[in-house]
Amino acid sequence: MSALAATLRSLEIKAPPVATPTGRLVAVQGLLLESVGCRLHTGQRCRVETVDGNWLDAQVVGFRDKVTYLMPFKQADGLVTGARVLPATGPSSIQIGPSWMGRMVNGLGEPIDGRGKLGGEETLSTTPPKVNPLKKAPVEEPLDVGVRAINSMLTLGKGQRVGLMAGSGVGKSVLLGLITRQTVADVIVVGLIGERNREVREFIEKSLGPEGLKRAVVVVAPADESPLMRVMATELCHSIAAHFRDRGQNVLLLCDSLTRYAMALREVALSLGEPPATRGYPPSVFSNLPQLVESAGNGENENGSMSAIYTVLAEGDDQQDPVVDSARAILDGHIVLTRELAERGHYPAIDVAQSISRCMAQVVSPEHALAARKLKASLAKHARVRDLIPLGAYQPGADPETDRAVKLHPHIEAFLCQGTREDAPFAGCIDQLKAMMA
Repeated sequence: MSALAATLRSLEIKAPPVATPTGRLVAVQGLLLESVGCRLHTGQRCRVETVDGNWLDAQVVGFRDKVTYLMPFKQADGLVTGARVLPATGPSSIQIGPSWMGRMVNGLGEPIDGRGKLGGEETLSTTPPKVNPLKKAPVEEPLDVGVRAINSMLTLGKGQRVGLMAGSGVGKSVLLGLITRQTVADVIVVGLIGERNREVREFIEKSLGPEGLKRAVVVVAPADESPLMRVMATELCHSIAAHFRDRGQNVLLLCDSLTRYAMALREVALSLGEPPATRGYPPSVFSNLPQLVESAGNGENENGSMSAIYTVLAEGDDQQDPVVDSARAILDGHIVLTRELAERGHYPAIDVAQSISRCMAQVVSPEHALAARKLKASLAKHARVRDLIPLGAYQPGADPETDRAVKLHPHIEAFLCQGTREDAPFAGCIDQLKAMMA
């Protein structure tokens, strides 16, 4: 009898669901899709039916009364009024593991390199994790980025977050490529956000190269992607970097660029009706930037580290641009690239006088710090008489310190310049600096 009952239970037909929650598309305004009739929460993923029977993926970004606002991940074509809106079925989580190394993904964590599906043993959070500030491991060790001007004058530490700030065409991306190739790190996570499509392949093939790609994960959201995809790609690369950091590895996060992330946030906020405040940026942009940046840096595991370098576009070479000014306040240092140096053929065009590393004092020796201060002082003294020298108005002998600065300047210029394929190990940079300023 028990065997018969078990057989009958196995043959039982499960009751079908009474109803599937379905919404209807009622309006399309710019980037926003408006839906009614289905209860959806913010951040939830949905599918919108198109006129040819396909489905468009979107995400809930807000609501007002009974209207839910959606934003599509990709180009929204073929939409009609009354189209069905369904909550996405199946898990939306991302599985990550060592197989991600050497791969390229979009903002949804989907592979775009044509090398098959990605998988892993652990679930990756799509939002960057938060770390208790009292449990963060301190910045105590120097980070060798392979750039002589940075290693010697603006030394970075493992776990530091710094911005490369410059106008367009001054060499931010080229410098980022040099740092990518030469930095000593276990894992490199690269976020190419809002850049030209042409630059994506160039960065991967020329800046990273085959050897660099083996230890890298590249997250791509070029300029023709939707603003939502650019936001998600930026947050995804932070989540990936934090994943490897929390497993005891030294991670370098490169985000090109933080400004494009802010612009994507601006597009989303303005579409939702948020009023512009500072130069067209709504207030929510400046509250989201610290949340993103604070997810970088060291975590609770003292064996791992997460250093972050962001490029920040100074529109019109204006160092008081709202995004530049906000980034300068929330980052652990800023490296300024100037057009004047770039036009003189000085590469990398780093103005060490305007730049600062707030963690340098914690990771260098007193002798190194003293030599760096002497070099900065020498540059300042030379700057006072630089315009007088071509005119013959400068007369040596009045000030021995200025005379020494003028004499040293060609050597300092040569020291701070570096070729795009030139190696500059940390120890060698410090020895050269000390010898020159002795």
